[in-house]
Amino acid sequence: MSPSFLFFLFFLLKFNSLSSHASSPPPSVYDTFVNCLTKNSIPQSEISKIVYSPNDLSFNSILQAYIRNGRFFNSSTTSKPVIIVTPTVESQVSRVVICTEQTNLQLKIRSGGHDYEGISYISDVPFIMLDMFNLRSISIDTNDKTAWVQTGAILGELYYNIWKKSEVLGFPAGVCPTVCVGGHVSGGGYGNMLRKFGLTVDNVLDARLADVNGRILDRKSMGEDLFWAIKGGGGASFGVILAFQIQLVTVPQTVTYFRVERFIEDNTTTDAVVQWQNVASKIDNDLYMRLLIQPITVKAKAKGAKSTKSIRATFIALFLGDSNRLMSIISKEFPLLGLTKQDCLEMSWIDSVLQWANFDNTTKPEALLNRKGDPLNYLKRKSDYVQTPIPKNGLESIFEKMISLGKAGMVFNPYGGRMGEIAEGETPFPHRSGILFKIQYSVNWHEEGLTAEKDNLSQIRDLYSFMTPYVSKNPRQAYLNYRDLDIGINDQGPQSLEKGRVYGTKYFKNNFDRLVKVKSMVDPQNFFRNEQSIPTLRKQRKMF
Repeated sequence: MSPSFLFFLFFLLKFNSLSSHASSPPPSVYDTFVNCLTKNSIPQSEISKIVYSPNDLSFNSILQAYIRNGRFFNSSTTSKPVIIVTPTVESQVSRVVICTEQTNLQLKIRSGGHDYEGISYISDVPFIMLDMFNLRSISIDTNDKTAWVQTGAILGELYYNIWKKSEVLGFPAGVCPTVCVGGHVSGGGYGNMLRKFGLTVDNVLDARLADVNGRILDRKSMGEDLFWAIKGGGGASFGVILAFQIQLVTVPQTVTYFRVERFIEDNTTTDAVVQWQNVASKIDNDLYMRLLIQPITVKAKAKGAKSTKSIRATFIALFLGDSNRLMSIISKEFPLLGLTKQDCLEMSWIDSVLQWANFDNTTKPEALLNRKGDPLNYLKRKSDYVQTPIPKNGLESIFEKMISLGKAGMVFNPYGGRMGEIAEGETPFPHRSGILFKIQYSVNWHEEGLTAEKDNLSQIRDLYSFMTPYVSKNPRQAYLNYRDLDIGINDQGPQSLEKGRVYGTKYFKNNFDRLVKVKSMVDPQNFFRNEQSIPTLRKQRKMF
């Protein structure tokens, strides 16, 4: 056999060997993740029920079930998770954290999907989504007036379960029943009993959290610094919050609700808004009066005449007492409202929950168990805080601006009462004493396409810019649960701390620095991160 033939034979065998090796692909992310779960004591029989890849028929339905903003629904430009995990017991969450870290992917945590910017279920980098909707148990102890609530429970389920146990207990949280406990509470949380009992987080006693090492910690084992951080600092920066223990509050047998509308064509309406600014944060703590300012189209009464634009001011209130006492307070302190006894509806606290959720008078409390929520809209939200009353001429120019824009509206939420009694550093949420009211800017639309989106986003941003002279400064404060990526985005690069400070001081003021220290202590490698998460002090490892 010639040397040249032997060389050819050796080359052929070597080539086949390399080709064979190259044709064996590395394990997929899905396989790596599932193998890790198996090694960490989750049986394959359980894994098949809670882990979904894009190839699974139910993947899209699970993903879309809790998308609340049409801007991120079924869009070809919206990124989707590599894997969705829907744990049914808390111990599975710990394993998911460990195995996601081993895949070197980002972990997004979704409880109810109400984040206005969708950051619980979208990302610019490959990610695994941990969907918490199965973890929604509620355990209520009426003797000590407390409850343990898992973070996948919606507020409606919480309110309903409280009512089933007692008609004189309630909880100070949001008025939208489909919002989930996890994001609502960890971002601060508030509702229409804010002036009486403070924020939702002001009524949190304990918590369970899965940390970056997969440990399940309670308040005692996590320590007071971490417990402080998750009460308004955004839980997704520090771990996976599994449950909160909350302090229930006593509510009267009878509360009073009213909703009255006024229009700027009435010469007293603007004066009433001026007066509202001066009394809403100082009035009896049992009274919470929200004010909605919305541009509307008024249809012409005469045939052939053109419709006109106007501003509607809607005053919506919860009073923890009967209508007689309410009328006495309003007639003395807010006479320009022109409230009548006929405007006032006396009811139980649970019925007031239904009213504030825009149900009609015939709706039963069981409606609060519906997790689907309103029909899907396209939407954008922003926020501000007001420390000095806006003068009448300022309001008039604002109303003119809103009419010219066409759709962008505002919601004024009064502070004062209990809010002014709690120090800025008591929780990460700093917007306390000195705040008259919070503004939520809102715009909704139904039209598909980039043109409609661009127009509506331009409207709300224009209104926000126009309001600059009338709101807080240095920093211009913002509310974390009204997530707004316009005020800053963190790409988790070398300047992560500096970029985090841009939005962090708006959300947390001086509390931002303490949050960074806690983050650096409990998650130094920045595993729990998102577009507006709390950054670390230390240099982070490169994740992607």
